Amino acid sequence: MIVGIIGSGAMGAGIAQVVATAGHTVRLLDQNTQALQRAGHSIQGSLTKLAEKGKLTAEAATAIFGRLQLTEDIHSFSDCELVLEAIVEDLPVKQQLFREVELLVSDTCILASNTSSLSIASIAAACQKPERFIGIHFFNPAPLMQLVEVIPAVQTRAGLAEEVRGLVQSWGKLPVLTKDTPGFIVNRVARPFYGEAIRVLEEGIADMATIDWAMTELGGFRMGPFALMDFIGHDVNYRVTESVFTSFFYDPRYKPSFTQKRLFEAGYYGRKSGRGFYSYADSATPPQPTRDEALGRLVLNRILAMLINEAVDALALNVASKQDLELAMTKGVNYPQGLLAWADALGLENVLQTLDSLYDEYHEDRYRASPLLRRMVKAGQTFFQHEPAASH
Repeated sequence: MIVGIIGSGAMGAGIAQVVATAGHTVRLLDQNTQALQRAGHSIQGSLTKLAEKGKLTAEAATAIFGRLQLTEDIHSFSDCELVLEAIVEDLPVKQQLFREVELLVSDTCILASNTSSLSIASIAAACQKPERFIGIHFFNPAPLMQLVEVIPAVQTRAGLAEEVRGLVQSWGKLPVLTKDTPGFIVNRVARPFYGEAIRVLEEGIADMATIDWAMTELGGFRMGPFALMDFIGHDVNYRVTESVFTSFFYDPRYKPSFTQKRLFEAGYYGRKSGRGFYSYADSATPPQPTRDEALGRLVLNRILAMLINEAVDALALNVASKQDLELAMTKGVNYPQGLLAWADALGLENVLQTLDSLYDEYHEDRYRASPLLRRMVKAGQTFFQHEPAASH
């Protein structure tokens, strides 16, 4: 298979490496010569490191790089069987790109977007044959992150999603199938990890360091929400939150915070700018958490209940299967366990009680419990009913 990838930034270059490693010829396109050269050097450097660590032979690394063709000419895509874009998150720009690509490729060529926040249906609508369009969303860095979200649009022909799922699996990745809804699985379900943590901070219940401590030390998350937002960058994380909020018709569950918006507006993007929620200056003294377990449990249970509720609602609305929801959150954002299995372990009635207590206190719709959660508690059900949670 010949695969064309458009956009040679970190994501495009990473996907190119994955696909070439799987044995395909890859044409990596960018009209910025310097960016294209940087991508080539980056991929070559990555392969060299893998060879030095013994994860690849030198011959295999050379062969993989040999399957990569750097190009500035979109006409070189004429014989591609799959074209995937990884360019700027701008709907009109992506639509125009696929109008051009569609004129060059065969009728059987699959067209795909790596978008993390835009409607797949909207991009597909620009095509003359939208039935061959689909979303294939990798996570950064693509060579390391196992999860890939496969997103059929309403126009996508029957069977294509399963074909693409099988293809992605052959690349050594773990594909999950999700509906074309805002944020897909990961960026939808993970929103309370950030939003509710900021709310706890704004109310003065706990400071940033204590919230991060509670989520990592007591909850087992690899990074706390404030450290993670600074790592991702507020130029990315805030924009995704804003996009999901707008796309969900301003549902209060996804409402952005002014606290993060002000950091974004000030250019305090986090690690990349030297300042975000935390300061990354050499002279900065890291703030110390208040190691109060009762307070930490309060914070953890509140944020965790919101995360579980979001996962339950995604299941109720058939965004994805139970297994794919669990896989997405453990492999996409490295949660210590799947949220539905976690709900079983905590007791669904305890999760519901936490949500109802928050709703009674605030009378805000953001704390409304999923009807599915309420029905399951009433029926005495669990999500996996003694069957093991998804394990991969």
